[in-house]
Amino acid sequence: MTIADLYLICFVVGFLLSVLSFVFGNLHLHLPHIHFHLGHAPHVPHAPGAPHVGGAHGAGTAELPIINFGTITAFLAWFGGIGYLLTRYSSWLATISLLVAIFGGMIGAAIVFFMVSKFLMKYDKPLDQADYEMVGVLGRICSSIRQGGTGEIIYTQEGTRWTCGARSESGAAIAKGVEVVVTRYEKGLAYVRPWEEMEREMDEERSSKEDGRTTK
Repeated sequence: MTIADLYLICFVVGFLLSVLSFVFGNLHLHLPHIHFHLGHAPHVPHAPGAPHVGGAHGAGTAELPIINFGTITAFLAWFGGIGYLLTRYSSWLATISLLVAIFGGMIGAAIVFFMVSKFLMKYDKPLDQADYEMVGVLGRICSSIRQGGTGEIIYTQEGTRWTCGARSESGAAIAKGVEVVVTRYEKGLAYVRPWEEMEREMDEERSSKEDGRTTK
């Protein structure tokens, strides 16, 4: 095996791995729950006494290390390609060709790192389990819940619409289209209460506190 063959192998391996990395990196999916992707529902506003609302926590741009799979494959491809061309079509000494190939590989890796960190990673953020917490999510009944029975709600998490089987927390029937809040989530079923009912209870609680302060 000649030095030219070695350069060629580096180029082929680096190029193929770069292509595979690009393809699989663009086909990956994040599936927090197994639900059907449907309509849009607003989140419940935070209010005193209201259950916790699932939302974005710790959103931020993920940090990309300089030495990673993408930069390594880019270095191999550029290093191998430049080294092969210099070895086959120039009269430079092997040492000079090697140094130029290494320098070219570093430039290629730097370009890939810059493109990924400045453009692709700009909109990326680490996943947080709290972003997919069901308790406190505001949804809407899309399939009415019969008394003591099971229906279905539609809701939104992280900008994506989902549906989920649901039951009334009190066992009472809830009509289609009613806004509800998830109070607990067990075995793939969301137990819900009408948001209007909870809002009324919070208003009454605030009124009683204000009356107590006024009396004092």
